[in-house]
Amino acid sequence: MRKLFFIGLLFYMPITSMAWGMLGHRVVGQIAESYLNPKAAAAIKKILGNETIALASTWADFVRSDKEYDYLTPWHYINVADNLTQEELNAYLAQDTIADAYTKINFLASELKRKDLSKDVKKMYVRLLIHIVGDVHQPMHVSREEDAGGNKIKVFWFGQSTNLHAVWDEKLIGSEQLSYTEYSNAINFTTPAQRKAWMQQPVSQWIYDSYVIAQKLYAEVKAPDQQLSYRYVYDHIAIANEQLLKSGVHLAGILNQIFG
Repeated sequence: MRKLFFIGLLFYMPITSMAWGMLGHRVVGQIAESYLNPKAAAAIKKILGNETIALASTWADFVRSDKEYDYLTPWHYINVADNLTQEELNAYLAQDTIADAYTKINFLASELKRKDLSKDVKKMYVRLLIHIVGDVHQPMHVSREEDAGGNKIKVFWFGQSTNLHAVWDEKLIGSEQLSYTEYSNAINFTTPAQRKAWMQQPVSQWIYDSYVIAQKLYAEVKAPDQQLSYRYVYDHIAIANEQLLKSGVHLAGILNQIFG
């Protein structure tokens, strides 16, 4: 019965409630799967069974309709003050003890190295880690508390009222009109040197990179109900694509480190 409940969520949950939307998270998962080392791939297969990383990536959003999982809500983002230098942001993260995306990525990575986790807990933690790594690469998930990560910044997208957060969750990449496998194939081009460098980056660097983009996105909104359309796509789609690609490589790197 519980399984049917979650399958049903696929058909009625609004995509705009999800970071990157289903499309973006599955693109990240698909890319990550292509860079797992054999040992990590085997471990993930043992944990998830026939569920791919791409499909597992959206579990953490589907369970938001079950109040049993309300405590997970702050795990999806991190609130950060404006105009911080990288040193100031790193200092903040070093002292961060609240439940947010940064602390919970570190928590999940640490817990998944334990040998005594039950099968069900391990599966849940893997699904959460996959999802939250994707979340922190969506710039509006590393942004202001006062406007709920851009949710309160109203804009028009091709004439339809929405908000800045929703634009970056799914409207921008959705405008490409690709399936997640098509999208992954279209952007998944990296060199070995690039992958090595990205996989060696700490989580704090992922956070900072998203933060810098978020600060730029905030500054670009000059008026209430700003009109966004083709020019916005032209100016920003490469940024979104790089964030998706980095997210997939970073996810593969952290899974390789845990299970490889």
